[in-house]
Amino acid sequence: MSKETMSIHDKLVISNKALALKEAGDNDGYSRLVRSIPMPPYLAKVMKEHVGTDYLINGGWNLSEAEAEFGPGWLNR
Repeated sequence: MSKETMSIHDKLVISNKALALKEAGDNDGYSRLVRSIPMPPYLAKVMKEHVGTDYLINGGWNLSEAEAEFGPGWLNR
C-alpha cells in the first residue's frame, strides 16, 4: 500500500461520485468507491478491535493511512 495519504479534496471527489452511484441505485459501485477511500487510522484501529482483522482484510477497505501510521503488519499485532 502507498505511504502517501489521499488529499481531502480527492476523498470528497470520490465521496460525491459514490453518493451519485447510490442515488442511481448502484449500491455495488457505491460500496466499491467508499472502500477505496483510506479509512482513518483511529477508525481502522477500533474496527480491528471490535470486528477483527478478517473483516478489514476481506472487506477490501483501503487501509493505507492506518498502515502509514501504525507500520507494516499492524493488523497482525
